[in-house]
Amino acid sequence: MLNNCHLSRLIAEQARKYGERTALSYRDYDLNKWMPISWNRFAMRVRQVSRALLKLGVGVQENIAVFSQNKPESLYVDFGAYGIRVVTIPFYATSSGAQVTYMLNDAEVRFLFVGEQQQYDTAFSVISLANTLEKIIIFDKKVKKHDKDHLSIYFDEFLKSGEDTAYDDELAARLDAASFNDLANILYTSGTTGNSKGVQLTYGMYHEGFRVNDRVLPLSENDIFMNFLPFTHVFERAWSYLGLTEGAQLAINLRPADVLQSLQEVHPTCMSSVPRFWEKVYQAVLDKMEHGSFVERKLIREALEVGGKYWEQYESKGKPAPLGLTLKRKAFDKTIVKLLRKTLGLERANFFPTAGAAVSPEVERFVHAAGINMIVGYGLTESTATVSCDVPGQGVTMGSVGRLIDGIEIKFGKDNEILLRGKTITPGYYKKESATKAAIDEEGWFHTGDAGYMKNGELFLTERIKDLFKTSNGKYIAPQMIESKLVIDRYIEQAVIVANEHKFVSALIVPDYKLLTQFAAEHQIVCNSREELCSHPLINKMMWKRIEMLQQDLAHYEQVKRFILLPAPFTMENDELTNTLKVKRRVVYAHYADKIEKMYADAEKEHQA
Repeated sequence: MLNNCHLSRLIAEQARKYGERTALSYRDYDLNKWMPISWNRFAMRVRQVSRALLKLGVGVQENIAVFSQNKPESLYVDFGAYGIRVVTIPFYATSSGAQVTYMLNDAEVRFLFVGEQQQYDTAFSVISLANTLEKIIIFDKKVKKHDKDHLSIYFDEFLKSGEDTAYDDELAARLDAASFNDLANILYTSGTTGNSKGVQLTYGMYHEGFRVNDRVLPLSENDIFMNFLPFTHVFERAWSYLGLTEGAQLAINLRPADVLQSLQEVHPTCMSSVPRFWEKVYQAVLDKMEHGSFVERKLIREALEVGGKYWEQYESKGKPAPLGLTLKRKAFDKTIVKLLRKTLGLERANFFPTAGAAVSPEVERFVHAAGINMIVGYGLTESTATVSCDVPGQGVTMGSVGRLIDGIEIKFGKDNEILLRGKTITPGYYKKESATKAAIDEEGWFHTGDAGYMKNGELFLTERIKDLFKTSNGKYIAPQMIESKLVIDRYIEQAVIVANEHKFVSALIVPDYKLLTQFAAEHQIVCNSREELCSHPLINKMMWKRIEMLQQDLAHYEQVKRFILLPAPFTMENDELTNTLKVKRRVVYAHYADKIEKMYADAEKEHQA
């Protein structure tokens, strides 16, 4: 049952209802076990944070920042701040010193909460550049402070100061004055070009988002949410808050690399994720099939074919399946598919929302074939996440991003750009009047930059307008669509399409080096480095065959004609990826300009010959 109150009162109200029931859990890495946190303890911590912030003199609608990976403390700070009408700004745990400096100064932050050693070191390194910063509060007691650090305290000390009840009257007064028009968060988008913009999110936007999502999603207090994406990401943030309004338990995965282990330990019912997570699961199953016995391969392949056909042709359309197919599907669901879900820790799966990029048909079919209810959706930071999603009980067309949520208006502008209007749309970018005017027109329509269309009540995305490439032959290419096809292959970790102003499409490919090394060993290919591995003719021939298979359904002018295997991955450290792991194309093209130029020059020579 959805708790419909203002976020400032949510945790206290849920504590009155649920008491000692578990609200949050996290893995204690020292004890190597999951630790529960009750609603009562959660509410106590939130109240301590509110008092401690008041003691520091934090004003109404003042900005504070949280620079941490997912931790219970992040939620304590969020809701403690909401209780006294303070704005929280989450930073990605992987943010660079330059990004942190920019956000601290842009938002005039006085108080910064940091998670572990990496975040502390980054924050401390920019103290002299942060014009307003007064204090750093450190979550992890194991963080070693710098010898010259006189600004930092540990979170335990901060909480201790929040035991003082002298501020309770002011706390009550601020709670009474809380408004849905107040600013709750500023989320800085990790833009692929230029400085990020601070998206303003109000309590009213969250409140409306909870209302419309509750209408279509089958959530309850019995659900266990695995928090995998960072709380900085609007998808995970809004999704987690929705779970808390329902009384669900949040199992907080602290380290992204441990998510598969966490799934097997917690057995969650729900988890929001991006398509890349499911692509990895799909690749792992294909790998298992390839290395299994003949019987294992045959059984898994048949189970997935039956499950995929059942979902795609019948279940997704709300049509009854033939008896034979239904019986086959039930038999596999009780054996092979059940074992697959158990191996993943998803035997209690309710549903799994997925957004953030295009979901390939192969992956969508696979997930449903495995008996996991993937809810595909579309949203932006500026729309408080959900714009559309698959609705249980209504028809789902593979490739769509679902049906519009209640209260969202949509229309299509120039180049079929998706324009949105509604209560969940941001009022604008923080202190960026010109950027706000460029994004939101005089009639209140937010220009998303995404192109798409509606068909039979479902929304389909076609491309990111600014990402469209035009070849020198005048053909338009949607690079993300081609890239999403390539990364399905288990030998391909990352792919970046090159096409703009060139005669044909090519690709920069980061392979799975481990699999490439295994392939080399199996085929007696001797290579002493990644460079040799990536340039070997037999390996390139094998990769070319795989690429040709992946792009059979593309138009001739969309197909990759040349590719380069790269001996090093794209990384945030090299400024090639944003904090949300989106590729900064211009940076990548600049880094590999010589290789790209040589590839096209060689192709031109071959053509002339």
